[in-house]
Amino acid sequence: MAAAAVAVPAVLTAILAQTNSPQREYAYLYMAVVAVIAFLRGLWPALLAAAVSFLLFDYFFVPPVHTLTIADAQDLMNLAIFFGTAGVVGFIAGRRREAQMRAESLARELKNANAELVRLNRDQAAAAQAAVRLARTEQQVQLLQQAEQDLRDLLATISHELRTPIGTILTDSTNMLRTQDMNTSVRYRIEGIATEARRLNRLLADMLSLGRIESGALHLTLEPVQVGDAVAAAAERLKRIAPDRKVEWDAKEAGVSALADWDSLGQILDNLLDNANRFAPPGTPISVRVSLEAPGQVTIRVLDHGPGVPAAMRARLFNRFVKGPSDAGDGTGLGLAITRGLVEAHAGSILLEDGPPGETTFRFTIPKSEAQAAS
Repeated sequence: MAAAAVAVPAVLTAILAQTNSPQREYAYLYMAVVAVIAFLRGLWPALLAAAVSFLLFDYFFVPPVHTLTIADAQDLMNLAIFFGTAGVVGFIAGRRREAQMRAESLARELKNANAELVRLNRDQAAAAQAAVRLARTEQQVQLLQQAEQDLRDLLATISHELRTPIGTILTDSTNMLRTQDMNTSVRYRIEGIATEARRLNRLLADMLSLGRIESGALHLTLEPVQVGDAVAAAAERLKRIAPDRKVEWDAKEAGVSALADWDSLGQILDNLLDNANRFAPPGTPISVRVSLEAPGQVTIRVLDHGPGVPAAMRARLFNRFVKGPSDAGDGTGLGLAITRGLVEAHAGSILLEDGPPGETTFRFTIPKSEAQAAS
């Protein structure tokens, strides 16, 4: 944990330092890094990351550079923001873990109380005492559930607030790249800044999506959607980030209509195509196959020729923050968990199919549109 808290700010500093254009706005990017470490690792790694981030930011980007001085009130504000972000998010993450442990303990107590109530049902006095304990336990469980919901709402708020400074960094760096007379070395480093900002922006977007799914706040606009149109749009989006990756699909077999939310179906396909693109060897295609195998359902498969999924990971593949052993680090570990939530919100299912070595196939189903069924 300590290694990540030191390494991530150091890597970010190495990227920013190469631009030779120190700016105080980089504090927002360091703040986002501290917030993400706090959410993933907890309070103490977050505080360590905040301290390292402030020292690196002050030394490399705050005039006079290459000195550890607090020149004005802005530096004090940066220090307060770093440690404030680490403290708030880290404290919330720690409380969340404690709440989960308490909930598990209370669940065991509830189970024991139920068993005791059955054994003592002939003894009215003992049964009354067990009923009181049961009611108290249920009340505590309800309070913990409310606390969990409040935590999700707070994390969603924090994630939403962080999107604004990250969006500013991404916009500014993208605009700088449009300058025609920029030095090649500087352009390369600014592209690195934009890439890292996109990764942070994606992580925040994934956190918000997962929060909506887990809290039951996901809103779907279900309407007839041409599956072929959704596949074509997803393939085009993948082409923007991986121009050399070919997506193979049959427009005729994909010419079916599904009852789905357009944006959510696009996110499902984006996540699966991105996952395949990260693991498939260069030069190999990704295949998308559409079929009608079960009554009232459209079955979609996304197939790649990557290394496959180790047997030890298959049972927890769709859990949060699960990443493959050969993952290059570009993923957030939330994509498949979000994908499962979106598929299940459509009353469908998703699984990893068994296949030959060197082939990975994800299969998911969504409802078939009645308009298609009637045609």
